[in-house]
This record gives sequence, C-alpha cells and structure tokens, in this order.
Amino acid sequence: MTQNAFAILSQQNEASRPQSLDDLLASMALLLPMLDVIPNAAIFIKDLQARYVMANQTLVQRCGLKDLRPLLGKTSAEVFPVQLGPGYTEQDRRVLEEGFVLEDQLELHLYGSREPGWCLTHKRPLYDRDNRIIGLAGISVDLQTASETHPAYQRLAAVDEYIRANFASRVSLSELTRIAGISVAQLERYCKRVFHLTPRQMIQKVRLEHAHRLLHGDLPITEVALQCGYTDHSAFTRQFKASTGFTPRQYRLATAP
Repeated sequence: MTQNAFAILSQQNEASRPQSLDDLLASMALLLPMLDVIPNAAIFIKDLQARYVMANQTLVQRCGLKDLRPLLGKTSAEVFPVQLGPGYTEQDRRVLEEGFVLEDQLELHLYGSREPGWCLTHKRPLYDRDNRIIGLAGISVDLQTASETHPAYQRLAAVDEYIRANFASRVSLSELTRIAGISVAQLERYCKRVFHLTPRQMIQKVRLEHAHRLLHGDLPITEVALQCGYTDHSAFTRQFKASTGFTPRQYRLATAP
C-alpha cells in the first residue's frame, strides 16, 4: 500500500504536477499524519540539494530525533551514521541530476532500534509542469520476515538453506528451481511473496552479510570477494557500494576501531 501511494505521488501526469516543490508540500500536509503511523517504512521528500523537506515520523525517529524540525534542511550524509549517510546522498544526486529511478534497491538502513537492517528502497524524481526536476520522493521499506504460512514455504525454505550453504560458489537459478521443483517464473513469484526478495536478491543479501563480517577482519579484499562468491572483484565492489554507499575498502576504513 505504501509503495502504491509512492508510485502515484511520483508518476503524476503533467496536468496534475505542481508548479513548485512548495506547492507539492502544501498539498501533502493533510497526508503526513497518515504517513507518520507507518512503522516499517521511512518516507521522505527532498529538494534539489538533496535536503529533507518532508519525512514521516518513522524516519525522524531512526535519525535519532524527536520531531521533524531538526531534520529539515539536512542531507542524509548529515544525519545518518558515516557508514550509511553518504551513500544515500550519492543516490539522491543521481536521481536529482540524471532523473535516475531507483527501484527495489536492497540496502542497509536503520531500524527502529537504531541498528542496521535490510530494506528495499525506491526513489523517483519529482517534476513540475514544465517537466523540470524539482526534488525527489523516496521510500525505504523494512525487509519483512518470511511468510511461513504460504503453501510454497517449505519448498522455498530449502532454497534459502541451499543459498546459505553454497553462496561462496556459483548459485544458478536452474539449481534452485530443481530444489524447489517449480519453474523459474514460479520461483521468482513465490520468493517475492515469501521472502519479499527475488532469488538473485536472496543470494546477494547472504553474500553481502558475509562480506560485512569479513571486512571487520584483516583478510585482503580480493579474498573477501572470493569467499563471498564473487570471482569478479569489480562486481563485488559495485554491489557492496550499492548496498552501503561505500566501496569495501572505504567501509573497512570507516568501521575500523
């Protein structure tokens, strides 16, 4: 439901677009109290400088604040921990400068406990009536726990177990479909319903979790990549940066004692 509302907000036709970002914010004033009661999604709007101009209470609390006012006018890099904030702001720059649309990006966020947790992030540029970008709208939805009541859960639990045991080597969709006894299309659909991730995102998540652990040690980064199932060091760096905003080397330096 929250993602559907986000899509409506960010995909307005030209006739219904606002004249300015201020006009858009004024029209959303009555909606904000409803967004404030959504506990598992951080919802926000930012201006052309990637500064917050609107955010729901869930995001406010996850920034360690009591109310919205101290958050307004600041970028993610200014309010989130150094391991997370700069990456979010870099994403914002791409959306604002290139019109880039971010969808279903698996990344680390802060949960209500202020501990890092996985989420799926969506960001879209906002346009005025002259088709100029005036800001961006975004939502980061907490990755939910598996739906154990789904009829296909037992089959997919075996898929999840296989991924966790074999992520350091090549994991093919054909092998996963063999384990589950279903087609590729069914695997994609059921994984999304049960684990809220595609099979590829499930593999990526396990690999990146292992990478986070290894990077707190002294293992060479090329070896970290190999142990996490990446034979291509550049592919490892790209995926790691997409989830954290840092390259593996930058992350190691930022989290060093």
